Amino acid sequence: MEELDKGLEIAAPGEVQRDALLRFHAQIRQWDVALPDVKPLVLDFGLNDFPNTGLIEYWIANEMDAGYCAKYLFVFDGQSCPMHYHKTKHETFFVVRGLLDVNYDGVHHPLHPGDVLPIEVGRVHGFTGRGPALLLEVSKPCVIDDNYFEDTRIPIGGNYQP
Repeated sequence: MEELDKGLEIAAPGEVQRDALLRFHAQIRQWDVALPDVKPLVLDFGLNDFPNTGLIEYWIANEMDAGYCAKYLFVFDGQSCPMHYHKTKHETFFVVRGLLDVNYDGVHHPLHPGDVLPIEVGRVHGFTGRGPALLLEVSKPCVIDDNYFEDTRIPIGGNYQP
């Protein structure tokens, strides 16, 4: 997955990844959730502040030709995926476990297990775990350069200026 390789450019450093994955797998075992046999992407978005800004992604599929993507996204308690938007990607979030606060165009949506929230193209969004949380993202294919982050320090995406 070429796009996954681009995501690895903003992965958390080795020791942070190891610690995060140990804690993550302990939580997944407690929840008894099955995961795909893929390499996890432990992101700190290049900010070196994984406890506050980061997430763990498990890419289930990113089928460019077929036109769809599916990923598990996991955040720890208080951890946030930074505010961003996409110019072409439509997403739908489904909360599998835990609680999320999704900021969607400035409106906060508390999401619980089983809740679904479509994210329209061009709409600014981000989310924070209220306790550990796992969601399923179903979307158009993931193209890393279609992420436009509000925090311009994030060294990747369509608005990044090296």
